Amino acid sequence: MKRTLHDIEYNEGTEELARFAKAMGHPTRIAIMRHLENQSCCFTGDLVEVFPLAQSTVSQHLKELKNAGLIQGELNPPKIKYCINQENWGKAKSLFSAFFNSASEIA
Repeated sequence: MKRTLHDIEYNEGTEELARFAKAMGHPTRIAIMRHLENQSCCFTGDLVEVFPLAQSTVSQHLKELKNAGLIQGELNPPKIKYCINQENWGKAKSLFSAFFNSASEIA
């Protein structure tokens, strides 16, 4: 479905790409995604040990990635276990690849 925003047409894939790009727009979030790619899952506390950041900062980054659908969390009281949302991560990779491939064809 095409939509118009200030006379610019964009489709659902463009919206998804923008959502994923926004979530990946911080170096710590990129590092978290790289870390999670090499793990089946991990807890917030595990990430605090890997990254020299306060737990609240790591939690905020995880929240942004989760809101974008790139990761998913499973509550295991009192902890939350995070892992990559494989379906959306695959979509993100595909959308970024198509975007960069089409941009290089224009250049």
